[in-house]
Parts: sequence; C-alpha cells; structure tokens
Amino acid sequence: MDGTTVTIDPHVHSEGSYDGREPVELLLEHAADIDLDGVVVTDHDAIEESRRAAELAPEYGLLGIPGVEVSTAHGHLLAIGIETRPQRGRPLEATVERVRELGGVAIVPHPFQRSRHGVKRRNLTDCDAIEAYNSMVFTGYRNRRAKTFATAERYPVVGGSDAHFLPNLGRAHTDIRIDLDGASLDANAIDGGDVVEAIREGHTEIRGKRTPIHRSARQYAKGAVRKGTYLATSHMPFLPTLPTSMRDM
Repeated sequence: MDGTTVTIDPHVHSEGSYDGREPVELLLEHAADIDLDGVVVTDHDAIEESRRAAELAPEYGLLGIPGVEVSTAHGHLLAIGIETRPQRGRPLEATVERVRELGGVAIVPHPFQRSRHGVKRRNLTDCDAIEAYNSMVFTGYRNRRAKTFATAERYPVVGGSDAHFLPNLGRAHTDIRIDLDGASLDANAIDGGDVVEAIREGHTEIRGKRTPIHRSARQYAKGAVRKGTYLATSHMPFLPTLPTSMRDM
C-alpha cells in the first residue's frame, strides 16, 4: 500500500483566542520554517482566524486545516477539519456528534487535567482520538495517564504543542500517514479531509518533546490573567472554578 506521511501540529492558538497573541500569518511562516506540513489553529470558542489560516496555508506551502477548541459542559474538545464552530456549553457527547456531522474529527485534549478544563475520565465515553501528548504539561505524568487510557480504550492518539506563543509551536506534533490508494492518488493532492480521515483511522505517531518549564510557566501566567478577564465578560457559567495545583498541569 502506497502512502506518505505529513507532520501536523493539531493544537495551536492564535490572537483569535482570548489567551493567545500571534497573528496567523506569523504562525504559518514559522510552521513552514520548522518544516511542518501544517498546523491547525484551534482558538478557544472562535473559528474565524482558523478559517483564515486554512485559506492562507497553501501560500506558505502548508496544508490548510481549520478547527476550534470548544468549551463543552464537560471540558475542552478539539474539533478539527470543520468550518463551523459547534455551540459551546453543550454536553461532550452531543458536541462530539456535532463535530462528526460537520465532517470533522473530535479529539479530547489534555484529558483529566481539571486545571485546564480537561474532560474527567467518567465523562469521557466517546470521541475520535485522544491528545496523548501535550507539550505544555510540567511533568510527564498527565501525558502518560492519557496515553495509558487511549491504549486501553483503543483510541487513536495525537500530540500537539498547545502553543499560545510562537516559540512553543511545533514542540509536540503528530506524524500522520496518508494512504495514497484511496481518494488521494497523488501526494500533492492531499488535503485536510485526508488528514482528518487518517486521524480517525489511527494512522498517527506522536513526535516532539515538552516545552521548557520556564516557557510553560510564562504561558500559563499570562493566559490566566486573560482567561479571568474573558470569563468575567463572557457569561459562561458552565465552566467550573478549577484548582490551580501544579500537579494538575
């Protein structure tokens, strides 16, 4: 079976996120510079900049794949390969189903990390993949737990940087194998739909490493201030008050 592998960072934030700051043009330029094949801009409950990034991506030699990080009633969910943002605040299961209806893949990021609105294990009953490696964790415990869960439940796995600042982009990423005997007969014809399908089928391999602690701490500190302002003005009662213990990072 013929195929090719593309390298994607599926969890990146732009200035479209309340806690991000980078314009998508800069993210795309940097992704090309570090030899990624694409990034998915997954801003918090906002998809406009991600759609724009997907449109601009070919100008940088990258695959264009839109997405969003949705705040569900049970925690965050990455919706990759969709053009429309699912309604926030709905149950996880209903949001997963909506993502599938929109033609995307539903990935649970940083599961079980309640300080980061990760989905609790008892609520994680269905999804398409698990983010089993998030480069922003302070220790490897949470990633190991996520990988163990994904393996036991036979979920596909991805790795992502969860970058909110440019230097962190690509620290963790995912190699995705695309079979070329299906819809894409030519490696040059691969598109975001092929990537979504390959993730769903589990043709993935995690790459990269954790972001240095001083960078992670800086991102968390700056993000916490912006998050507080956002939550105070956005009327989102479904997001619980979460612990800030380092062990949950």
